[in-house]
Amino acid sequence: MKPSIAAKLAQLGERLDEVNRLLSSEDATRDMDNYLKLNRERAELEPVVTLYHAHQACVADLTTALDMANDPEMREFAEAEVKHGRERLEQIEVDLQKQLLPKDANDDRNVFLEVRAGTGGDEAALFAGDLFRMYSRFAERKRWQVEVISESPGEKGGHKEIIARIVGQGAYSVLKFESGAHRVQRVPTTETQGRIHTSACTVAILPEADEVSDVVLNPADLRIDTFRASGAGGQHINKTDSAVRVTHLPTGTVVECQDGRSQHKNKAQALAVLAARIKDKEERTAHAKQAAERKSLVGSGDRSERIRTYNFPQGRVTDHRINLTLYKMDHIMDGDISELTGALMAEYQAEQLAALADEGSS
Repeated sequence: MKPSIAAKLAQLGERLDEVNRLLSSEDATRDMDNYLKLNRERAELEPVVTLYHAHQACVADLTTALDMANDPEMREFAEAEVKHGRERLEQIEVDLQKQLLPKDANDDRNVFLEVRAGTGGDEAALFAGDLFRMYSRFAERKRWQVEVISESPGEKGGHKEIIARIVGQGAYSVLKFESGAHRVQRVPTTETQGRIHTSACTVAILPEADEVSDVVLNPADLRIDTFRASGAGGQHINKTDSAVRVTHLPTGTVVECQDGRSQHKNKAQALAVLAARIKDKEERTAHAKQAAERKSLVGSGDRSERIRTYNFPQGRVTDHRINLTLYKMDHIMDGDISELTGALMAEYQAEQLAALADEGSS
């Protein structure tokens, strides 16, 4: 282990001891904001420090095993212990490096999921509906909440566009690599000749912006229009101007929300989605230079970038960024996408580790 990393880990261990002392003091709960902040810090520090202590113990065990190897009677046993100790030490160091990787400030946030039908007409809208169901079922498996904010139904089912808010711990960290173009190859129900059609949808995963600090929306930059909601929704919705359209004049970004009966709630939700879109655009612009210098295998998050193909006749799902193909279409479309999201996260961490190694050697 590099001395600089060892020194940093020792500092984190000392800080954890200090945080534990502060939390166990009699007046710890006097300032609840600070108390909660300290608890969050402890939750972040404990996994790293636990690994650091395991590393120290492993080094001590390895030293003992090496000393035993000098004894002819203990040599065979000691050599086995040395081999096992070195393997364990290597794994702990990899785990420690992952823990020390820069954290994405958005990882713990809720997200806005936007699914839009692209090329393919009615079939694309049907596939957009399938994708939304896939993500909804995945959210159910994670015990996350899904709240539909706006939807535009397809003429033969599915969605031309649907926007939902997903509330759950770490939702963005798990779903952030889903942004991009999703392609489907299958025989539509309306196809009489049995020909396979190719359609596409775009998915956007936007971290929910913090109301206070992330995005400041100047009222002078906003045009807010109210109108009657279209489609099903009951007499109340159709007889009142409860739907809201917000236009951000500087960027031309438009958000509509007509799902709720309350104009006030629709406006609040539309502004939340608008803030998330502006935040996402600002962050993607800021990351553009970095992405140009080192193109990420897990993608830039560009909506036009084809990231995945769902081939129904072959029961195959392929993620093109990491060359992963799974033959479990039914499970995936039913929301079992953990293998995909996990592989993408692992690839991302591998890239970060490689970049960290490059920085250390330069």
